[in-house]
Amino acid sequence: MKPFLTDDFLLNTPFAQRLYHEVAAELPIIDYHSHLQQGEIAKRKTFRNLAELWLGGDHYKWRLMRSAGVPEELITGSGSDEAKFHAFCRVLPQAIGNPIHHWSHLELRRLFGIDTTINATNAAPIWEQANARLASMDTWSLLEQANVEVACTTDAPADDLLLHAEIAASGLRTRVLPAYRPDRAMRANQADFAQYLVTLAAAADVPIDSFASLMAALAARVAYFHDRGARISDHAIDIPLSVESIAPAQCEALFAKRIGGALLSEAELGAYQRGLLEALGRVYAAHQWAMCLHIGAQRNNNTRRVQQLGPDTGYDSISDMPCSASIAALLDALDADDQLPKTMLFCLNPAMNEVLSTLIGSFQDGSVAGKMQFGPAWWFNDHKDGNLQQLRTLASHGVLGSFVGMVTDSRSFASYPRHDYFRRLLCRQLGQWVQDGEYPADFEALSQIVRGISYENAKRYFAL
Repeated sequence: MKPFLTDDFLLNTPFAQRLYHEVAAELPIIDYHSHLQQGEIAKRKTFRNLAELWLGGDHYKWRLMRSAGVPEELITGSGSDEAKFHAFCRVLPQAIGNPIHHWSHLELRRLFGIDTTINATNAAPIWEQANARLASMDTWSLLEQANVEVACTTDAPADDLLLHAEIAASGLRTRVLPAYRPDRAMRANQADFAQYLVTLAAAADVPIDSFASLMAALAARVAYFHDRGARISDHAIDIPLSVESIAPAQCEALFAKRIGGALLSEAELGAYQRGLLEALGRVYAAHQWAMCLHIGAQRNNNTRRVQQLGPDTGYDSISDMPCSASIAALLDALDADDQLPKTMLFCLNPAMNEVLSTLIGSFQDGSVAGKMQFGPAWWFNDHKDGNLQQLRTLASHGVLGSFVGMVTDSRSFASYPRHDYFRRLLCRQLGQWVQDGEYPADFEALSQIVRGISYENAKRYFAL
């Protein structure tokens, strides 16, 4: 029996231990996809207590607590911060095998130096000790303590990015860069779509009365973001895109139908999104950006609870929608005239891992190492088995050494130990292959792979 969470946590071979401790552990972090709030960074937000830092806005933990029978009052409701924290500590020991159990203990140790098991008995002393340390911490110190070299936020095209300029001019050692996410332009059926077009038009100084003018406005904002350090776009693909090519006239007809007040059918919305993504892909290629596609979330399943609490509160799941033919068609259309940007496919449905990890091989062109990326284990897959499966699948079908590594995909400034969790699993897998005689015990070659995946590849790939 091994003790819990030693320095060699998850490192099950001597070679894995050496790779982690000598190579991976102290490398800087490039967090190229997060949901950190730029305002909280610019204002150097402090946290009133551990509950706000750990539980505020964290739908991962909220889902866990609900599943363990915690009433909503002690999750997002009117309960006190301390009562919510005690409720979390009370149920966490039941979450054996859940990555939140590991993450929480890693965060407690790495952020606060507290090496204590989280449970009901220890909740009170943890609360007191962590809050005492947290009193002298803010968003800056959390980023710098975690050795975050670059953190990319998620920003709407109409955002003025003035807070990013303020952060860039500050003394924060972490570079905080915007990433371009035009969700509201994609989701044309949302009730506020027409009002959004007015907002976007004002930001871009481009009147929007057609699909072509919408694209001109979005392209103008890409240029604006580029001048302020952005090198990454991000899109949620939640419905099947059209497999068939969408002519400009079809895009105009769909846009006119929607701004005329009619909703688009799912097939029409898939056609509209295909046309928009194809047009934006060409803009991204011109700026040498990376296009990240987050595929396969089924959002807002529980209507009653979403109406009460809003989106992003823990009522999403994995979708089983078909996607390979439509994604391939999109990539092929862009590649046909050599305007396919660097592209990363994040796959939420693990049943699609091998499908998408083989699809990227059809569009590698030698211009950039790993131009097409099979993204890291994301959201519901970000656990021990999910990370190992992603690494093995990519290794089986591609070049693991070109992989750009992990992201937090989080709203929490306490989430950076997830990079440590991933690096331990990476070293575990490489060490296991050496242990099994499936790769030479070449420490220098494996060190290069670890440095690349943990840090160097993302810095190069995203031109950060």
